[in-house]
Amino acid sequence: MDIYTLDLNFQNAPQAIAAYLVIGPDGPVLVETGPGSTLSTLLRELARLGVRPAEVRDVLVSHIHLDHAGAAGWWARQGARIHVHHLGAPHLIEPGKLLLSAARIYGETMGPLWGEFLSSPAGQVHALNDGDVVEAGGLRFTALDTPGHARHHLAYQLDDVIFTGDVAGVRLPNQQHLHLPTPPPEFDLPAWLASSARLRALNPKRLYLTHFGVVDEPEAHWEKVMALLPTVTELIGNLLRQGVDRETIVTRFTEFESARQLADGLSEADRWRYATVGPMGMSVDGLIRYWQRR
Repeated sequence: MDIYTLDLNFQNAPQAIAAYLVIGPDGPVLVETGPGSTLSTLLRELARLGVRPAEVRDVLVSHIHLDHAGAAGWWARQGARIHVHHLGAPHLIEPGKLLLSAARIYGETMGPLWGEFLSSPAGQVHALNDGDVVEAGGLRFTALDTPGHARHHLAYQLDDVIFTGDVAGVRLPNQQHLHLPTPPPEFDLPAWLASSARLRALNPKRLYLTHFGVVDEPEAHWEKVMALLPTVTELIGNLLRQGVDRETIVTRFTEFESARQLADGLSEADRWRYATVGPMGMSVDGLIRYWQRR
């Protein structure tokens, strides 16, 4: 078995969004598709490795957010099976509600950012529940229900490695800095902590993050995730209890994150790459929504 990290060069930002090509004894498997806007890059990366689209019969996505599954419909229309959380599956088949919600957030930047999102033929969508095993490429991927970032989130265990989607956060290669994407409407602190503890207890050898790449020290990484989650959540909660308005909260949160980035030695280019996949305002909105629901 070989695993290749495919850099989708999202918005010309290197090492921001990854897809993974897994070569098993019976052929290739794709984990994550990236958005429609990076499909041509993904196809070039596959061609570089000698893989034709027709050879990819199985695609696993962690969840249906556009940066992870935006090109799933294209792959389904090529005949690939799309494996996805059972709560997300209907939105791949009938994506109107998903796209309307995203358009409210992104407005006129929706197309340039995410490209085309095609509906998936129902017969090509395989809805997964916790613990289901996907047999693909001669390999066995175990679907692990891991809510927190979104209710419809799966991680996939393959032998002693885990493809984490967003549950392990955003950590770019050769960086210590960790960012936790907490978008609305489904961020859930207790659920995310429980998901992290579950994956940590599996004692994997490596984590494969969609944003971005391989983590070779999973224990230390999970420790950081589980410490930062309550810190950022309580920061926003305290500001809300003080009656602070949203714009001021965004400013305070940005200052908090900037101080962390400075302490971790990020360059301006590195800060831009983190911002590309983890906008401050969107993280704040998810945290505010969490507290409003409570």
